[in-house]
Amino acid sequence: MRAVIQRVSEASVKVKEDKVSEINLGLLILLGVEEEDTEDDVLWLSGKISRLRIFSDENGMMNKSILDVDGDAIVVSQFTLHASTKKGNRPSFIKAAKPEKAIPLYEEFIKQLEKSFGRKVGTGIFGADMKVSLINDGPVTIIFDTKNKE
Repeated sequence: MRAVIQRVSEASVKVKEDKVSEINLGLLILLGVEEEDTEDDVLWLSGKISRLRIFSDENGMMNKSILDVDGDAIVVSQFTLHASTKKGNRPSFIKAAKPEKAIPLYEEFIKQLEKSFGRKVGTGIFGADMKVSLINDGPVTIIFDTKNKE
């Protein structure tokens, strides 16, 4: 499971002309599910993101988590995070999970974040053509891969 986490001062997701999610201070999380991923990956990654200290404290140091700053989050499914570009010029997505595997893990990831945050987490629409807008605050961008958690 791969995730790109961006600290944002605002973010939104549109599908066609409909805004399906919108937040101010918080995290935009792009999530890619791989065929080998399990619920253990979901639990590890959601816990790590919930505790990740990338928000500024009163001294301007990154010492606060999203929970500490009462921030919000949007999770957007993005199978392209598993692109392999080793051969040729067209990316291969062979490691990306098929929807029947990816959707339940994506939904469980959202559920775990909501449990940690104590409130609803915004989402995109799985498999849709989405337009994601954000103002990356910092910029702060962190990449996680659950295959590299040790």
